[in-house]
Amino acid sequence: MSELTTETAACGGDQRGLDGELEEKLLLHDDGGAAPPSAEYSAVAAMQQKRCRFPDQGADVGDYHERFVRAYDRLRDELLADDSCELTDEARRWLAQMIDYNVPGGKLNRGLSVIDSYLLLKQGSEVPEDEFFLACVLGWCVEWFQACALVLDDITDGSHTRRDQLCWFRRPEVGLRGINDGILLKCHIARLIKKYFREKTYYIDISELWNETSLGQMLDLISTHNGVDELARYNIEGYRRIVKYKTSYYSFYLPVACALLLSGAKLENFTELRDILIEMGIYFQAQDDYLDCFADPNTIGKIGTDIEDHKCSWLIVQALGHANINQIEVLLKNYGKKDSTSVSKVKSTYSTLDLKDMFSEFEDRAYKHLVTSIQAQHDRAVQEILKSFLKKIHRRKK
Repeated sequence: MSELTTETAACGGDQRGLDGELEEKLLLHDDGGAAPPSAEYSAVAAMQQKRCRFPDQGADVGDYHERFVRAYDRLRDELLADDSCELTDEARRWLAQMIDYNVPGGKLNRGLSVIDSYLLLKQGSEVPEDEFFLACVLGWCVEWFQACALVLDDITDGSHTRRDQLCWFRRPEVGLRGINDGILLKCHIARLIKKYFREKTYYIDISELWNETSLGQMLDLISTHNGVDELARYNIEGYRRIVKYKTSYYSFYLPVACALLLSGAKLENFTELRDILIEMGIYFQAQDDYLDCFADPNTIGKIGTDIEDHKCSWLIVQALGHANINQIEVLLKNYGKKDSTSVSKVKSTYSTLDLKDMFSEFEDRAYKHLVTSIQAQHDRAVQEILKSFLKKIHRRKK
C-alpha cells in the first residue's frame, strides 16, 4: 500500500524547510531569487524553449494558451453548424448559450495539460500547426467532459454555485433540462473525436479512453445518499476506489494518455506514469474535500456541500477512523442533513479531531511521496510532465 493510503503522522521540522528542500530537488522555483540552475537544468530549460516554436511561422508558443482558447471558438462553431440533427435557430441559440456558460469558464488546467504533456513528449521537435491543433482538440474534449461532469454533478448534489456563477440548472430557464444538456456535452466529445481522429491508427484506443470515464461518477453516486446506516461503511479503500475513477482518471491520467497517443506512444509502456498520476489525483481530491469544508466560498468559487450531500470525502473517512464512540454518534446523526445546525455539529467534530492539522500532515507526506516517485523516473519527459502537474496542485487554495 502506498504512503498516500497509510495513516498520517507528524512529519516534524519546519514546513518551509520541507517545501524548500523538496522544491529544490524538483526544481520547481519560479522566482528570480532562486538558486542558480544546474547545467543539466539549463539544458532542459533550453530544450523547452526550443520546443516552443512553430516551424511555419517562427512564433514563440509561449502564447499557446491563447491558441488553445481560439481553438474553442472553432470547435464550438463546428458543433453548432452540424446539420445532422436539423437544429432550429432557437435550438442553436440555446446550444451556444449552454456551451459558452459551462465549458470555457474554468482554469482550463485539464485541457492545457494535454498541450503541456504533448510538447514535453516531443522532446524539442518542431510541432506542425495541424498537430498542435489536434492536441487542442483533445484538450478541449477533456474540458467538455469536465463541463458534462459538473453540470450533472451539480444537479445530483443540488449545488448552488459553480465557477463563481449560478449552477446551470439553477437558472430559471434551465431547471432539469440541464440533464439533457449534460448528456449533449458528452455527445459532443464523441463527435469531435470521430471527426478528427477516425483515420488515425489510435482511434480505437482514444475512443476507449473516453468510454471508461463514467465509472467513477457511478461509484460516487451509489456510495452517496445511503443514509445513516451506510456512513460507517465509509473507509479509505472505498474512497480511493471512487477517486481513482472519478477524479484521478480523467483529471490527471486522461490528459497525459491523450498526449501519449497523439505522440505515437503505446499506453501499455507507461503504466508507472499512470500509477503516479492516479496517486496525484487522490492527493488532489483530498485537497478538494478539505477546501469544500474549510475554504472561503468566494475563494473557491462555490459553496461546499459535501457534508449535506453525504459524500464519501477524505474528511469523513478520517473522522470515522479517529473518532470515539460519542463523536461517531454525532456524525451518524448529523452527516448528510441539509440543515445548518447539523452541518455545524459535523464541522465542530472535525475541529475537535484536529482534521485541519491531520490534513496538513497528510499533504506533507503525499507531496514527499510524489517527489520521490518522480525522481525515480528515468525518462526526462515523464519527469517533466509529472513535475508540471505537481507544481499546479501543491498547496493550492482553490
